[in-house]
Amino acid sequence: MKNIVLTTMAAGVALAASIPALAEDTNTSAIQNVLSTYETALNTQDTDTIVSLYADDGVFMPQHSQPQVGRDNIRAAYYRVFEAITLDVEFEVDEIRQLSGDWAFVRTRSDGTVKINATGDSGPEGNQELFLFQRTEDGNWKIARYIFSTTNPPRG
Repeated sequence: MKNIVLTTMAAGVALAASIPALAEDTNTSAIQNVLSTYETALNTQDTDTIVSLYADDGVFMPQHSQPQVGRDNIRAAYYRVFEAITLDVEFEVDEIRQLSGDWAFVRTRSDGTVKINATGDSGPEGNQELFLFQRTEDGNWKIARYIFSTTNPPRG
């Protein structure tokens, strides 16, 4: 009987130890889904979808620009971006780290092409990105902060 109790206790401890890992895997998968949706929306210039991925008080920090805080400002910023350029990029996720139950960061790189809409010229596009995600009250992961910088050398 003692062996059965010890085996049952060991199984219970093993199950309890695996629950945080299962939750983290689920969170990682959910965050990756948001990133995939963001990538598709970026490449199709779908501003409404992009804005829906941000938290209400989200911050978009594009290179060479002031931070855009809140969905209305984020929407206006992406409209300006898509007016100026058309992107065809793919994201590579380098790491996803959950900081707490409701916060995680993601480090990515993107690579592809950019077309300057005013001239029709195209060229390489590459960035490194840092996303801060927040789980909202409804349980969904949203982009709380997003900043990027180019990895392409300046054009000469």
